[in-house]
Amino acid sequence: MNFPVQFQIVVFAVIAAIVLFQLYNVLGKRVGRQPQEDARANPPAGPTPEPAKLSPVDAAVMASIAGLKARDPGFDPTRFVEGARQAYETIVQGYASGDRAALKPLLTPTVMRSFEAGIAAREQRGETEAVEFLFPPRADLEGATAEGDKAVAKVRFLAELRSRVTKADGSTADSATGEPLVEERRTAEHWTFERSLGASDPNWVLARVEPATA
Repeated sequence: MNFPVQFQIVVFAVIAAIVLFQLYNVLGKRVGRQPQEDARANPPAGPTPEPAKLSPVDAAVMASIAGLKARDPGFDPTRFVEGARQAYETIVQGYASGDRAALKPLLTPTVMRSFEAGIAAREQRGETEAVEFLFPPRADLEGATAEGDKAVAKVRFLAELRSRVTKADGSTADSATGEPLVEERRTAEHWTFERSLGASDPNWVLARVEPATA
């Protein structure tokens, strides 16, 4: 998979077990008013405007990356965020569909094992899931710095997702209520990416996922 400016995330760090547990539980967590709540309260009068994919990097963020740019003059925040946004979509959809081949080059071995555990549990239940983005997710760079021999960058993602679950018997509805197993949700997350400074390989790795405010 080719991300802009060769933004292929590779493995180089091991994440503590507590961080993995948090990542596993935060990924795709609902936040704020959900789409179905808005639909009931305010029926749409026309097409919903598509949110911007990226926001301009403001002066405060530009100031925060000065230290990183001193160590890595080639760091381009706009291109970085576009690559991070594409990685975000790929990881969220890959986890939902259980696409191990798509996930493997994007995750550290430890994170991959955590994701595989969730995928295996879903497979054991005989369920499959598909996730689609209702709009391109919004990505905002909130800061980037150099910490020792590492470059660290945090991106805030806002997304609106629709997930569809198919049960082991092929049904797509709840057996008790008959309601379709479809959920729309809004999420807000911070994803932290890291890479090794001074290495010939400029690629980044996903290091942490945390909840964010909407």
